[in-house]
Amino acid sequence: VRLVESGGGVVQPGGSLTLSCATSGFRFDELMMSWFRGRAPEAVEVVARINADGTTSYSPSATGRFIISRSNANSTLYLHMTDLQPEDTDTYSCNSAIRPFNPWGQGTQVRVSS
Repeated sequence: VRLVESGGGVVQPGGSLTLSCATSGFRFDELMMSWFRGRAPEAVEVVARINADGTTSYSPSATGRFIISRSNANSTLYLHMTDLQPEDTDTYSCNSAIRPFNPWGQGTQVRVSS
């Protein structure tokens, strides 16, 4: 299994970023997938998740600002983040929502600063 996150960076408050997670080695199209934030794997929280059928759910802080999506054809997960705030600063990782694979990917860092 391989999970490769990208798309992070430094943005000003109110800015936007789109994160990507390229995956391989498992049946991506069959699994619920999540974006997590924090130090993986021991200290993560769910930011958003998407079922195999495309149904989504979000943490309270992500609701209304972030959109999770997936391309089953490309086995890739996305997180479009808008109206970013300093409290969104963290490392973001993707993984299977129910039984995360080990090892996790390296994550991608998001820093929101003026």
